Amino acid sequence: MQSINELWQRYTAFKAMDLSMNMSRGVPSPEQLTLSQEMLVNLATANDCRTDGIDCRSYGLLTGIPAAKRLFSEMLCVNSDNIIIGGNSSLNMMFDAISRAWCFGILGSTPWGRLSEVKFLCPVPGYDRHFAICELFGIKMINVDMTPEGPDMNRVEELVSSDPAIKGIWCVPKYSNPDGTTYSDETVRRFARLKPAAPDFRIFWDDAYCMHDLYEEGDKLLDLQSECEKAGNPDIAYIFGSTSKISFPGSGVAAFASSERNIRDAERIISKQTIGPDKLNQLRHVRFYRDINGVKAHMRAHAALIRPKFEAAIEVLRREFADCPEAANWTEPRGGYFISLNTADGCAGRAFDLAAEAGVKLTNVGATFPYRRDPRDRNIRIAPTYPSVDEVRTAIELLSVCIKIAYCEKNC
Repeated sequence: MQSINELWQRYTAFKAMDLSMNMSRGVPSPEQLTLSQEMLVNLATANDCRTDGIDCRSYGLLTGIPAAKRLFSEMLCVNSDNIIIGGNSSLNMMFDAISRAWCFGILGSTPWGRLSEVKFLCPVPGYDRHFAICELFGIKMINVDMTPEGPDMNRVEELVSSDPAIKGIWCVPKYSNPDGTTYSDETVRRFARLKPAAPDFRIFWDDAYCMHDLYEEGDKLLDLQSECEKAGNPDIAYIFGSTSKISFPGSGVAAFASSERNIRDAERIISKQTIGPDKLNQLRHVRFYRDINGVKAHMRAHAALIRPKFEAAIEVLRREFADCPEAANWTEPRGGYFISLNTADGCAGRAFDLAAEAGVKLTNVGATFPYRRDPRDRNIRIAPTYPSVDEVRTAIELLSVCIKIAYCEKNC
């Protein structure tokens, strides 16, 4: 490793560049958004707004149009009869699922809001917006370490089977946020076979990156709902997905899928909440993609734009830490939106501050853990999709220098 004086010289040179980059969120680039631009003009006539005998300009169809259900059925590997199509945000649908359980219970259970304590398991590092929902409702979060196969299932099984206050677990099962891990077949089967102490325990299966392969030979994820049915546990899973990073993040389409009993239970409450979703936006998406093959072709175009950015980031990391592997390690995902980097213990916060001072904003250290507390102060989530390839190279080189400075200050 270079001396700390040499590292400070490199850092000073970066500061002189007057950088201004924001890599704090997984945001599609303008070029990615342009891929879906034609979607905005495909409902030009009154006849265009009809599908399956339905005029999508009017009221009705509380759970979404059949054509959108068929499309999401293929994306999420679920029965199209057991899907609710919502607005643009799967996060919104997850929040609503928690809200319904909190106010009304699940399938006749005691509403969670009346219980003395409600707990959720949180694989870490994980998705900060999941944790924010729990924190808002006062749900106690329990960390479960991620492994290369997914969450530590020995720990999950132990906790879920012994504590009736544990009502759920958050999962991003394919290209997890931020590690990029895809759960193994055995992990999915063990989820399906869980024997919770709480009958209203639910797996919140956020399949956000089900279509987000960076390479043609993408990871394969076992179908959870089918495994749950085989295991005699049909009601245990809530499955969510959306087109937020497929079409337009602010104007996509989201879906919630589960067993027939769970869907009817949710529908009973949603019927009092709304007359129906934005069916025109659902139809707009269906007309644009047509079927699962259309979605896959579209996502290959996305991959062609963002794959070079991931590869550039990893190339710089490999080069910068070749002579000091003890200072940092990182994931090299084959899909999704993030690279998860772990510094040596106690160095992430200092590296984050140095990078911010030099003009590169990253996801706040601690954000990938409940209550924003990374017990080892080491995880940094890298979101390379929005900047250009050259900007990614510059930002990751600067971050590498910051990590090495932090490491030298602590250990040299």
